[in-house]
Amino acid sequence: MTESIQHQIERLRREIEHHNRLYYVEGQPEIGDFDYDQLMKQLEALEKAHPELDSPDSPTHKVGGEPIDGFTQVTHRLPMISIDNVYTEAEVREFDARVIKLLDGAQPEYTMEYKVDGVALALVYEHGRLVQAVTRGDGRVGDDVLNNARTIGGVPLHLHGDHVPPIIEIRGEAYIANSDFAHIRAEQEKAGEPMFANPRNATTGALKSLDPKKCAQRRLRFFAHGVGHVEGLDCANHIEFLAAVRKLGVPTTPGISVFPNIDTLLENAQTLMDDLHNLDFEVDGLVIKVNRFAQRNVLGATTKAPRWVIAYKWEKYEAISRVEKIDIQVGKTGALTPVAFLAPVEIAGTTVSRASLHNREEIKRLGVRIGDWVVVEKAGKIIPHVVRVEEHRRDGSEVEFAFPETCPECGSAAVQDEGGVYVRCQNPSCPAQLRETLRYFASRSAMDIEGLGSKLVEQLTASTLEQPALVTSLPDVFRLPQRRDDLLNLERMGEKSVDNLLAGIEAAKQRPLWRLLTGLNIRHVGQRTAQVLADRFGLVDEILAQTEATLAEVDEIGDVIAKSIHAFFSSEVGRRTVDELRSLGVHMGDPVAAKPEVEQKLAGKTIVVTGTLQKFSRDSIKELIHQLGGKAASSVSKKTSFVLAGEEAGSKLDKAKELGVPVMTEDEFVAMLDQPAAESEAPPKDKLF
Repeated sequence: MTESIQHQIERLRREIEHHNRLYYVEGQPEIGDFDYDQLMKQLEALEKAHPELDSPDSPTHKVGGEPIDGFTQVTHRLPMISIDNVYTEAEVREFDARVIKLLDGAQPEYTMEYKVDGVALALVYEHGRLVQAVTRGDGRVGDDVLNNARTIGGVPLHLHGDHVPPIIEIRGEAYIANSDFAHIRAEQEKAGEPMFANPRNATTGALKSLDPKKCAQRRLRFFAHGVGHVEGLDCANHIEFLAAVRKLGVPTTPGISVFPNIDTLLENAQTLMDDLHNLDFEVDGLVIKVNRFAQRNVLGATTKAPRWVIAYKWEKYEAISRVEKIDIQVGKTGALTPVAFLAPVEIAGTTVSRASLHNREEIKRLGVRIGDWVVVEKAGKIIPHVVRVEEHRRDGSEVEFAFPETCPECGSAAVQDEGGVYVRCQNPSCPAQLRETLRYFASRSAMDIEGLGSKLVEQLTASTLEQPALVTSLPDVFRLPQRRDDLLNLERMGEKSVDNLLAGIEAAKQRPLWRLLTGLNIRHVGQRTAQVLADRFGLVDEILAQTEATLAEVDEIGDVIAKSIHAFFSSEVGRRTVDELRSLGVHMGDPVAAKPEVEQKLAGKTIVVTGTLQKFSRDSIKELIHQLGGKAASSVSKKTSFVLAGEEAGSKLDKAKELGVPVMTEDEFVAMLDQPAAESEAPPKDKLF
């Protein structure tokens, strides 16, 4: 009988640990909360009935034990010191320059990850068993909060796997998810208790509590992000260590990537910032680390901070506003994007009245309803986003938003991406998609059609019973010269406006191939990918001739982008669009071998442009630098070859002088190139970078 009960207990423990790993480490739960709770109740009942079979490593002990008298102070085997903060791209580059200098010119790899706004914690495992959980303290000595740490979601009481090291110290961040924090505040409001100000303060209070059951009620979680003292684990770098930690059953900070140099890292920093809305935890910056442990050892540390890591932080600004309504906007790729219209509120000096809710899954994750009070955050360069709902302020008048099953613009079926989160209109002729696609097609980033602005796009795509739309597809733009009289009948379109538009359309026919590829609205194809395709294949027909596999072999393309490119050019709509544009005289590229030789006068040079130029727009100067083999950078560092300074140049010019970087006027730049400065196009003056 005892053996049978023991078998049941062990099976339940393994099953619960399996689901804990899927939930906290993999982020792919197989069962819901109810089913999980039933498994836990079965195990609790068996352990209560058979206390001789209980174990301190059982998942049931994560709900909290008896109150304790106090915390034991522990000396860290390796100091747990803080890291330095920087706030600008220029400071990040200065960090890179210091690292390379200390490494005698060697180029390090860097990792980048979110800086979770929680409480630092070091978990110590001996032979796989959790034996200590130590706070940072003063960096030398911290408190052992083991009894509280045992209640934290994602902290296994015993490590998993066949290769568990004898001793491993895993450092990371304890935190409370935004969704859990909203529930906690609602419960406090209902009970008439004082409410926590923010998740970090609530986390700190939980870890300092002398009653583990109270800590368990705070629903803490944990992300690993670093290594302390380790014996018996051989990892050469940070990425390998985190992979090993995940195999042992400990969750790591999501979104971490490795980059070959600081330039590539900074190019990708904005992507992480743009994805903040997908996170259910507070973030106050990005952490940049040298990847290789051997190089970290060379770099060492000051008395205050390691030399191999920095926090690239930003100021966070929050405000509370009410969701007055939620509306759906249809984008150029057909994505149905929910937008929260807010009661106007000032955040960081600007009035915010709307915030994207991004997709259907985001609404579910936030639990946001029409009428809810929500916390809206603006951090760094990102647009405002909703962080969480103030559930305690609900009065019952809030209304759940019903996400549409059809496109609100054309009524066509709306289908969620396979394996994705976005719901898209399936009608390629949807008027809303056409409007957004046409705006982008005509923009400076793509075909740069002078005179074809947003207001005119609205008129050209509008359709009535008396007057069908003048533009129903991209090729129709190049048929407008035959519709001059119709254009003159449009609002605010006099002779001069029409002539300017038609001249802009004619000029657009001769744009370089990468601009056309950018404007075709192929998913995942922006300016950079379009330039790669144009440089590699030269002609649209050459791209049409490629298979998905051959496209994927091109540097910077890869499987996902290749699939999207091939799908577009293989589709009926894609081929028809190309054929019609060709018949209307739109430039389809030049054979790679036949391309005119352009002397690479800027090869290997990194150039920063600042101020207002007279002969170049933002896009035209970047394009010229690219054509001549150079790189247009956005910030000044010691690696900058020279700064091209126009009128009203500001801080970047000052930085160049401070670092001794050469400065060149526009006239000097043109003289150096010994060629006319964009005489064929006369783009409007534009503030650069």
